[in-house]
Amino acid sequence: MYNRARQRLQRLIDLRHSHLMRNSAIGVEKESLRVDKSGGIARTPHPQLLGSALTHPYITTDYSEALTEFITPPFHHIREVLDFLRDAQQFVYQRLDGEYLWSTSMPCVVAGETSIPIARYGCSNAGIMKTVYRQGLGYRYGRVMQVIAGVHFNYSFPPEFWPLYADLERNRLPLQDFISEAYMGLIRNLQRFGWLIPYLFGASPAICKSFLGGHATTLKEFNETTYYQPWATSLRMGDIGYQNNKENEYGIKANYDNLEAYIESLAYAIETPCPEYEKIGVKVDGEYRQLNANLLQIENEYYSTIRPKQILNGNEKPILALQRRGVAYVELRSLDVNAFDPLGINERQLYFLETFLLFCLLHDSPPINTDERRWIDENELRTAHRGREPGLQLTRNGQAIRLQDWARELMEEMHAVCELLDQGCKGTPYCSALEAQQAKVDNPDTTPSATMLRQMRDHDEGFYEFAKRMSEIHQHFFKNLPLSERRQSYFTELAMKSLEDQAAQEVADEVSFDEYLALYFAQH
Repeated sequence: MYNRARQRLQRLIDLRHSHLMRNSAIGVEKESLRVDKSGGIARTPHPQLLGSALTHPYITTDYSEALTEFITPPFHHIREVLDFLRDAQQFVYQRLDGEYLWSTSMPCVVAGETSIPIARYGCSNAGIMKTVYRQGLGYRYGRVMQVIAGVHFNYSFPPEFWPLYADLERNRLPLQDFISEAYMGLIRNLQRFGWLIPYLFGASPAICKSFLGGHATTLKEFNETTYYQPWATSLRMGDIGYQNNKENEYGIKANYDNLEAYIESLAYAIETPCPEYEKIGVKVDGEYRQLNANLLQIENEYYSTIRPKQILNGNEKPILALQRRGVAYVELRSLDVNAFDPLGINERQLYFLETFLLFCLLHDSPPINTDERRWIDENELRTAHRGREPGLQLTRNGQAIRLQDWARELMEEMHAVCELLDQGCKGTPYCSALEAQQAKVDNPDTTPSATMLRQMRDHDEGFYEFAKRMSEIHQHFFKNLPLSERRQSYFTELAMKSLEDQAAQEVADEVSFDEYLALYFAQH
C-alpha cells in the first residue's frame, strides 16, 4: 500500500535534489497559561511590558488574557526555531511579577467559568472583534474548554521544490493549483495517520478535577484531586477537549476532498444560522455577545487537527485568502505541550514532524468517504483515551489493525524519508529522531503520557502537584538562562512598537464597530 510513496521518494533520491528540502519553512506556536502562586489561572492583564497582544507578532494571547501565546517566525533550520522560542519565553519570564507559566496543556485550579478572563485587545475595531469572537466562544462552548493549551507546528515546502515535484508527477495544472492539491492530499493523510501524534507526544493522560467543574465523567479517579485514564495519551485530544458540538447535528464537517470543497464547507458553516446560538443573541442591550449566530462565527472556530493556511492581507477572511492565493503552508494542531521540556517542544519532535509531513505528501491520498471519516474520528478518540492499552486495535480500510503494528509500518516507511532529509546534514538528526519515536512504539511505557503517570505515582502527586513541580523546574531553567543583549533589545523594541501600533490603529478607525463587522462579513 505504500508503493507509490516509495516510488516518489526514489525519484527524488535519484535526482539528487535533497538539498531543496533544507529550504523548508518551519514555525511553532506555543500556548502557556500564566498562573499565580497557587497554580490558579492568573486574573491579571497581559503585562504591558510584553507589548500589545493585538499587534505584537510573536508574543500575544489566545482565548484568555492569561493564555500567553508564543509565535516564532518561519525559519529554515529547526535550531533557529527553538532558539527563538526559548528567547521569547525567557523575555516573558523576566517580566512576570510573581507568576509563572504552566507546564502542561491541561489547566488546573479552575475556579469556575467566571474565573477565566477573556482576552482584551483595546478599543480598535480589530481589537473589539477579537474580544467579541472570544466572548462568543465562551457562550457556545464554555470558557474552561478554551484555556486548554497546545503547540502548533507550521510547515511549508520550499518554493523551488514544487516545480520539480510537479514534473515528477507529470502534472500539468497551474503550479499554484498543483501546490494546493498536494497540500490537501497531505492534510487528508495526516488525518488518516494523525492518531500517531497523540500516541507519541500526548502528555495529558490526567486532569485536575476542577476542570470538569463537578460534571459527571467516565474518567477514573487517580486520587482525591485528579481524574485519569490508565492507558490515555492525550485527554486534550479526546472527548473532553475542545470540539465543535454542532458537527453531527448540522453536518458541518469540513470537506477536505480539494481546496474548493474545503472553502465551500466552511463558508456554509459561517453563513448558516444556528437556532441554539440565535437564543444567545448577537447584540443584547447594546453589547455584543458573539459576532453572529451562525454555526461558526469565523473560520478559526472550526476545530481541526490540521489546517490549510494562507498569509492574510490585512483584515482578509481566511477562506478568501485561500481562494485567491491557494495553500501556502499547513498548521498541525494536535500536539500537547511537552511537560518535560521547558520550551514545550523539543528538537527530536520537530525533526520527526518534518519527516511525517513529507511522508504524508508522498503517500497516495484519495478523498475521504463517510466511512473513512468515521474511522478517522474513532481512531483519534481511541488513541487519545486508550492509546497505550496492550493490543489496542484501530480501523484501517474497514479492517481492524493493532495500533503498534500500524505504527511500526509507518515508521519503517519513514526511514527512507529520513535518509533523504539527512543528506547534507551534520550527523543523522532525522534518523535519530525516528529511532527515538520507534522506541515509544516498541515500549509504550516510554511515552510522555506513561512517564507522567509514573512520576505522579512515584512522587505521590496528583495532576496539580505534578504540573506545578514541572512548572517550577521550567521557571528555574529560564530564570537562570542568560538572554543576549541583542535579543533583549530586539524584544524590548518589538514590545514598544506594538503598543504604538495598537494606539495608531485605535486612532485610525473611521467607522463604527457595527459597520466594521458588516464590511468584514461582506467580503467576497
